[in-house]
Amino acid sequence: MPRIFSGIQPSGELHIGNYLGAIKNWVALQAQYESIFSVVDLHAITVTYTPEDLRRRTREMAISLLAAGVDPQQCALFVQSAVPEHAELQWIFNTVTPLGELERQTQFKDKASRQEQVMAGILNYPVLQAADILLYLADRVPVGEDQVQHLELSRVIARNWNSRFAPADQPYFPEPQPQLTPTRRIVGLDGSAKMSKSLNNTIGLLETPDEMWAKLRPAVTDPARVKKSDPGSPDNCAVVFGLHKAFSTQETVAEVETKCRGAAWGCVDCKKALFEHMNAELTPIRSRAQALAEQPRLVDDALESGAEKARTIARQTMAHVKEQMGLA
Repeated sequence: MPRIFSGIQPSGELHIGNYLGAIKNWVALQAQYESIFSVVDLHAITVTYTPEDLRRRTREMAISLLAAGVDPQQCALFVQSAVPEHAELQWIFNTVTPLGELERQTQFKDKASRQEQVMAGILNYPVLQAADILLYLADRVPVGEDQVQHLELSRVIARNWNSRFAPADQPYFPEPQPQLTPTRRIVGLDGSAKMSKSLNNTIGLLETPDEMWAKLRPAVTDPARVKKSDPGSPDNCAVVFGLHKAFSTQETVAEVETKCRGAAWGCVDCKKALFEHMNAELTPIRSRAQALAEQPRLVDDALESGAEKARTIARQTMAHVKEQMGLA
């Protein structure tokens, strides 16, 4: 079975952008691939944080992933720092990664432009991403379009290491290919940017129905609709119509389109229909998250089981890498 790896930073509770853009896809893929998923806490320490907050956010993320359907019986789910080979392989990859490749990374240039003092961890962030993937010899990586450049760097690093330390006809590290998520970009509730917790334009996966409606009701809609009697265009309603396509049935999506264009529904009517479908899908997730929060041992056991699976593969990889490099 082909192997995939993907990771998510511990930002705390998932929001619906994470869920639709990545995690729902993980849940589908775990039955089709040998799947390794990680809460990548080593990536999270490249910004200012407090240890207590990192522990809390890591735990909340793990609970959210399990509640959303990531199944420890079908995949390995673990916290990145529980497998020290990630950092070990990153250092080795630093020795075969050209500096120019790192400086060209779009995310590095963007983050560096907003910081007075740029730490080396920001520059080397994509090398750790490559180590995350290649440590497990992953064939494919579920990613959004904004991560494709980092994945291209992972292929460069694999190629460089193979050319120096593997037989020419037997490359050791695969050159992982992107598995683009079906839902590629979720527009935030403000309609102006991708959903992001830092922009406060999203809905938490575990928020109560009242909290969810309080955020959904004022969400941006077609600006051409001033009155309920004005005909609308779903194509100009990327937020609400986009969420309908993600959460609602095909029949409801068709009904929304017809009634919007014919001014048979106002925007609030459309949002109420969306709310019902969102709540139907998210209520079981909220219930599972509550149960997991009340039974912490279940979460501990799932993460430790996943870490043990990951460590078994990681140790095999590092034993081979060290042997080939003369380090063992």
